Amino acid sequence: MKVTVKYFASIRETVGVSSEQRDTQATSLATLRDELIALGGGHAESLARGKAVRLALNQVMCDESVALGEGAEVAFFPPVTGG
Repeated sequence: MKVTVKYFASIRETVGVSSEQRDTQATSLATLRDELIALGGGHAESLARGKAVRLALNQVMCDESVALGEGAEVAFFPPVTGG
């Protein structure tokens, strides 16, 4: 299936693109994240397990257990703090 993946803030800078269209076999956000980590390079560095990463599916915050569907928009971004 095809999905749009968007990257924000430091993740965007490390990956080197703000968004991309991907063909994926992933059935959840967790398996999509694992596919992206397997690409190596900036994807592996910024999305590595153990790193704090927030996710949104179709502009709604969610956790990695959420199912992924055709045409979905997935966003990855680091947690932010304010003051």
